Amino acid sequence: MDIAERFLKYVSFDTQSAEESETVPSTSKQLVFAKYLKEELKAERFDDVEMDDMGYVYATLKSNIKKEVPVIGFISHYDTSPDCSGADIKPRIIKQYDGKDIELSPGIISSTKKFPELLSHVGEDIVVTDGHTLLGADDKAGIAEIVQAMCYLRDHDEIPHGDIRMGFNPDEEIGMGAHHFDVEKFGCEWAYTMDGGDLGDLEYENFNAASAKINIKGISVHPGYAKGKMINANRLAAEFVGMLPANETPEATEGYEGFYHLLGMETNIEHAKLSYIIRDHDRTKFENRKATILQCVERMNEKYGEGTVTAEVKDQYYNMKEKIDPMMHVIDIVLKAMQLCDVQPKVEPIRGGTDGAQLSFKGLPCPNIFAGGVNFHGPYEFVSIQVMEKAKDVIVKICELTAAFND
Repeated sequence: MDIAERFLKYVSFDTQSAEESETVPSTSKQLVFAKYLKEELKAERFDDVEMDDMGYVYATLKSNIKKEVPVIGFISHYDTSPDCSGADIKPRIIKQYDGKDIELSPGIISSTKKFPELLSHVGEDIVVTDGHTLLGADDKAGIAEIVQAMCYLRDHDEIPHGDIRMGFNPDEEIGMGAHHFDVEKFGCEWAYTMDGGDLGDLEYENFNAASAKINIKGISVHPGYAKGKMINANRLAAEFVGMLPANETPEATEGYEGFYHLLGMETNIEHAKLSYIIRDHDRTKFENRKATILQCVERMNEKYGEGTVTAEVKDQYYNMKEKIDPMMHVIDIVLKAMQLCDVQPKVEPIRGGTDGAQLSFKGLPCPNIFAGGVNFHGPYEFVSIQVMEKAKDVIVKICELTAAFND
């Protein structure tokens, strides 16, 4: 089975996760794919293949050398985003893409003006959607690349490698993928998530992240007799929003710049609820942002009365750079592997999160490598088969270089 065939089989499964669910995995349909993947790994003759009751799938490609070398792992998630349907995906391969606009379906055009990323893949074979669903390259491309690489190493015994672990998990798209990942069972010194974007992407910095839930208590009184009595929670909500810097929002920031992002508001006169996420790469600035939220609450209460405004601020994940910096050989191996595979590295901070961040803080340093998908979470998503092949080659080379790590 080639990598394209493997990928197309994977995306035929609807594995969309669900934000509001309280089960693990968040949707039962994810387990359907997990069971298929477990059986496929067994059929490919890998060792230690198992799936736990939460849908986490693990397997091993055993070492083919006698000396002890670091056990490393490769990880990808199989859920797709709740932002766009992942049901009844109809992928299409465009052979030797010519650089023109692509009609996904009548009236649905993926244009190079709106999506200039397409032009980086002229002459390649790209997989697109029919414009009604996402594709699922995020992150089934990563799974296909890992499995294909392990099959290649299995069939090419002349390439030395140590024990290589594979891990595939649900619910990454709702921030829960690493929560139940069994790092101890995985048994690796370090690992890599194959969950990055286009060719050459390498990420080992991400946002520190927190959520903030703001609750405002109002007092409703007939507006004709409200003087000195009414507290209009609608207006206080608007006032709170205005207290935060207007130029520190997602739409006004880039690179290493952090932000406050207002996700939603539910308001009436008696009650208002604001939901924020807080992001910053710098840990000190991150802590200051959380403090700013609490200071705004304090000032509102000084003005309107104690208990009028409350905030629940919760940390979500931290910048994996803290855990990667002491182990930069983990990055050096990838950079050398890319060089040997004629891939130009693009090392950039993630303006978001990744399973690798949570795993790094659980004791498994885990940077993120490109999987090839572009325009994630929507119907204009696509992936180049040639880039997937390159990702597979990089995985193989990482395994080979790790086998020589202590030489």
